[in-house]
Amino acid sequence: MTRPPRDESPSERIGRLYDRFAAPLFRFAVIILADRAAAADAVQQVFVTLLRGRGGDRRSDATYLRRAVRNECYSIVRRRRKDTVSATDLPILEAVAAEDDRPDERLAIEQAMRVLPPDQREVVYLRVFEGMTLREIADVTGESINTVASRHRYAMEKLRSRLSPGG
Repeated sequence: MTRPPRDESPSERIGRLYDRFAAPLFRFAVIILADRAAAADAVQQVFVTLLRGRGGDRRSDATYLRRAVRNECYSIVRRRRKDTVSATDLPILEAVAAEDDRPDERLAIEQAMRVLPPDQREVVYLRVFEGMTLREIADVTGESINTVASRHRYAMEKLRSRLSPGG
């Protein structure tokens, strides 16, 4: 990673980080929350916190930013549990679409992903769409590798069950 110029202001540095990391952080937040508006709010809140100088000394660390967004997402999930919130009809996998996707398959996967709990959705996204290893996911989430492996296994079983013929 290149070092920022010495005369770069803190807000310019945060702006540079936003330009570099906002899109992947947003996709990550959408997967956890299954809500694009709430995901945008979570990412924005993390960068606002950095601008206010409460982000610690690791502001350039991609792992720190991902963990901060994850924490903000789970704060939103906890607040939602107090209220009944229905999932939005907006797609959560739109940002990770491939050109050869078929709309019927995408819809089926979308519906199956929405059924998963946020922690399982998160592991599937990091493993499948970000290509992370279980160890890397454990580092990001702060969970043990066994917990991550279990979440992945349970999620894949649920997805296979829902996506198999007759499921």
